[in-house]
Amino acid sequence: MKLYPVKLLTITCEILAQKNIIDILSKHEITGYTTYEVDGNGARGIRGQGLKTEKNVKVEVIMREEKLQDVVEEISRTLFANFAIVLYVSEVGVLRPEKF
Repeated sequence: MKLYPVKLLTITCEILAQKNIIDILSKHEITGYTTYEVDGNGARGIRGQGLKTEKNVKVEVIMREEKLQDVVEEISRTLFANFAIVLYVSEVGVLRPEKF
């Protein structure tokens, strides 16, 4: 079994930023992603309990390294100042690289 190296971009953000994140992905022709509603505790206190607008989401995107830098740059430049966002990148291996 051969694994092909790609990047996993994980973004945890307040739900109000989700549309902006997905718009940025679409702009960079990234159509595959997975979203989850999540809760937790961090610098802004406990999140995910209560009103829908107070929830957090996690967006996971597997992508080739060539697109990663531009996506991360645009998210950080346009959204970090206005939304609670944690963003990190992991190395992962996939079996079908043509999907990414």
